[in-house]
Amino acid sequence: MKLTRRESKQRRHRRVRGKVSGSPERPRLAVFRSNEHIYVQVIDDTQHQTLVAASTVEPELKSSLASGSNCDASAQVGKLIAVRSLEKGITQVVFDRGGNLYHGRIKALADAAREAGLDF
Repeated sequence: MKLTRRESKQRRHRRVRGKVSGSPERPRLAVFRSNEHIYVQVIDDTQHQTLVAASTVEPELKSSLASGSNCDASAQVGKLIAVRSLEKGITQVVFDRGGNLYHGRIKALADAAREAGLDF
């Protein structure tokens, strides 16, 4: 039985979430990618609380981007999440790619966040 793309992504997501969990010392950097936008949250799973969030839907980013669904937009969101995390004192995170392959927009976001100072 061949799995569809959606089923494969869901299976990867369950596998990743079984291994990756955020703590107060090292919260989880969770990525959600839609066809038009990309969303990122820094989450403390022990408190069930979102500490920092960023996305291409935010007005300050949306006005400066031609599209919310390309690698440039993902890199901008990666820089923004890193800056906001560092302001809150978060320097180390665990990367949760959300079942997406580490390629393209996901990789651009991760590389930009690393360059801006996040450690993962």
